[in-house]
Amino acid sequence: MIIDTHCHLDDSRYHDDIDEVIERAKAEGVERFIIPGADIQTLQRAVELSETYNEVYFAVGVHPYHASQYSRAILEPFVSHPKCVAIGECGLDYYRLPEGVEAIEAEKKLQKEVFIDQINWAKALKLPLIVHIRESSADSLELLEQYAGEEGGVLHCYNANESLLKLASKSFYYGIGGVVTFKNAKKLINVYPKIPLNRVIVETDAPYLTPHPHRGKRNEPSYTKLVLSKIADLSTIEPNTLAEITTKNAKKLFTKII
Repeated sequence: MIIDTHCHLDDSRYHDDIDEVIERAKAEGVERFIIPGADIQTLQRAVELSETYNEVYFAVGVHPYHASQYSRAILEPFVSHPKCVAIGECGLDYYRLPEGVEAIEAEKKLQKEVFIDQINWAKALKLPLIVHIRESSADSLELLEQYAGEEGGVLHCYNANESLLKLASKSFYYGIGGVVTFKNAKKLINVYPKIPLNRVIVETDAPYLTPHPHRGKRNEPSYTKLVLSKIADLSTIEPNTLAEITTKNAKKLFTKII
């Protein structure tokens, strides 16, 4: 079994062929799917998919781009669902910040407040976190070291910042996706061997970050196998063996997956 631990199947780009997308993935050995909670507007769709397909699970959270829309009260009813496996994706993203010093500081402050609240919420619920970090490694590490609970979580689309490797001792895992197949992924390829093998999980971030040789097309969970093939080469392990290892890791993190 392969688990795609991060795929946005609630995205509108899958509305017309979701059955085929899931069947193609299953034909490639992908038998479980986790939809991260990124946008409150699509959360109901994620729930519906989890109730339609036995293989699909979801998480509840708000992406830092949507921090201004965050409301724990709105999200609260969804976390008791039996197929809710995590809180997130939540985190910090400083890639697109407003102009002006005051506006930048206000945006960072808001993102931090929303992130901390989701970290604390996950800790109270004893659920793992799905963490988004982009150009914000230092602040993200500081908050996770200060607030994260023993359930840990996954650093989605791990950005190859070596300082984040210390979170492996706090039950954090490292999500490796299509970026590892890119020609310009030298930093990730160099850092990957330093990740403990029992802390590696695979993802696609579909429909984004489509792996080589399909770049430019819509990503989908069936391409998880391309990610596994690449990191198996880096690990000098057979792909099937690595699939077993990463699936075991994912099940240890996301304990509700059966």
